[in-house]
Amino acid sequence: MVRGLFISTLISLTGFIAVDATGMDEAALRADAQKMFKEKVGPFVEKYCARCHGSRAKAGINLQSAVKNPSGESAILHFKKAAANVKVHDMPPEDAAKQPTDEERRQFVKWIGKHKYLAPRDPGAFVIRRLTKTEYANTLRDLYGVDPSIAESLPDEVVGEGFLNSISALQSEQFLGIANRVVAQVVAPEGKAPTAVQKRLFGEAPTEGADLRKAARDIARSLARDAYRRPPTDAELAVLVDVYDLGRKNELNHKAALGLMLKAVLVSPQFLFITPAGEPESKGNIAQLDNFQLASRLSYLLWSAPPDAELAALANKGELRKPGVLRAQVGRLLQDARSRALFDGFGAQWLGINKLAGQVFDPKKFPQMTPTLRTAMIDEARLFFSSIVSENKSVVQFVNSDYTFLNEPLAKVYGLGQSVRGPKMRRVKLTNPNRGGILGMPATLATTSFPNRTSPVNRGVWVLEQILGERVPPPPADIPELEEQEHKDVKGLTLRQLTERHQSEATCRNCHKILDPIGFGLENFDAIGRWRDKNNEGLPIDSAGQLPDGKKFSTPAELKRLLAQREADLARNLTERLMAYALGRQLGGYDDVVIDQLMVKIAKDNYRVRAIIAEVITSYLFTHRRIKG
Repeated sequence: MVRGLFISTLISLTGFIAVDATGMDEAALRADAQKMFKEKVGPFVEKYCARCHGSRAKAGINLQSAVKNPSGESAILHFKKAAANVKVHDMPPEDAAKQPTDEERRQFVKWIGKHKYLAPRDPGAFVIRRLTKTEYANTLRDLYGVDPSIAESLPDEVVGEGFLNSISALQSEQFLGIANRVVAQVVAPEGKAPTAVQKRLFGEAPTEGADLRKAARDIARSLARDAYRRPPTDAELAVLVDVYDLGRKNELNHKAALGLMLKAVLVSPQFLFITPAGEPESKGNIAQLDNFQLASRLSYLLWSAPPDAELAALANKGELRKPGVLRAQVGRLLQDARSRALFDGFGAQWLGINKLAGQVFDPKKFPQMTPTLRTAMIDEARLFFSSIVSENKSVVQFVNSDYTFLNEPLAKVYGLGQSVRGPKMRRVKLTNPNRGGILGMPATLATTSFPNRTSPVNRGVWVLEQILGERVPPPPADIPELEEQEHKDVKGLTLRQLTERHQSEATCRNCHKILDPIGFGLENFDAIGRWRDKNNEGLPIDSAGQLPDGKKFSTPAELKRLLAQREADLARNLTERLMAYALGRQLGGYDDVVIDQLMVKIAKDNYRVRAIIAEVITSYLFTHRRIKG
């Protein structure tokens, strides 16, 4: 009995053995998954898949190698792709000699869901990434008091660029140019009184006879500590002092040589990149992030800015990694107005509206789509997202809410132009049940449309992937857009009828019968989000559809209510997407086990958004990293 009590206590303290909702520990789940893959998955693949996806990859899927080594890093991607195709009856193809029953398909998808238990307990490698344009600008602002617009010359990041660890020659020149401008603003010209920032960074002018090189080294340590977001190493300090010495050898005075050293700090990889600690505190394969790296990961996630004084102090004391302290800091940062940056960094990418500013619309059909209206659309989404976070609302509020934020131009899109005046955004109570939430928001409706019309397909994919977290197989190649379909009887058909023609193609049918009915539910909204009862040809809009589970709806309001009932799915999708964003990589394998554990905690807090954010940040994946292998 004593031994059992000791073991249970040890487990609770170390957290080595995780237990899922079924009460099974990881070892038992792993054994079950191994047995299932041998007895179930292998025979299914051999019977239905091996002919095309056996010895070589077809359409990027090699199931033979995945079955042989199901715990391999690439196996999960192959299995997830396969499960998505099997689920929608896309695979095996209709002309295949053998077809699985619906029950076999369901079981196969269920089996693949257990693959995660075969993965080793691994938080993944730390992704070294460059500061995004916004993060870089905010860092210059917080450290040196310069206007963030100083970074406007940098190009906007393409999707995923923030996770790359390289800088082009052009970018190097741009960063150097910005560094020159920062130093010119911080360091006063000869003969002028020092600026306030200069005094803070360089201290008072040295007295006669002072050891200038020692003073430079002390200043270098302080500059590097702030800019690198951690104490510098001796080697890093030596480099900066060498830069100071070089300046002095070239007859620069003390102040000018310090300015050159500051410039070296601003173009150093340690400043431009977010990196893990150099010397991990572990002899094994897995290590906790050190306090300084944790502070940076936290502040850049929630603020898109470097750690403030309080975070830096906690890191210096070695206290930030304490679970209670870390959770308290998450709450503090979310209460700060700077947490609105979470939308610009994460929310806009999640909703897909980061593309709206550059999206093209037919000026003849949509002359209302001015830069002013685009800005208002993005501001509405930003304010709405921030309100849900700041007020700690349930994730359900994202899809079914009774308020939004409007100014006069955007209110006209809503049909509320008489009740909202002026350019200022303000909170507005909504009475139309079809509006409220991201499904009826012009920004999301516009980004899922084409330049000249709506797209039920794009909108269906968006709901399934961005909102529910479902995996949708990519479309086959060489399938024409609706306008390109050469049918003699196309004239006079509604968009629904044209879209349904895709279902006549064997290669399109299975996916479109799932996607299209969801997208039709939003057809009452035109390409820029205005309500309509008739299409451009004057024909009535048919917004009836159904979800993949068979539940039917006839209006956007009914679609919203059905989605709101799936709060666990909504919460899990948001959790997974936030985790992937926070880590800078795709999730898979053991990540799914951790997400399962987080969902139990999040459910206890009624799926509120702050619980999701807090559980992600305090999770094993966020606070640890792989250091070997």
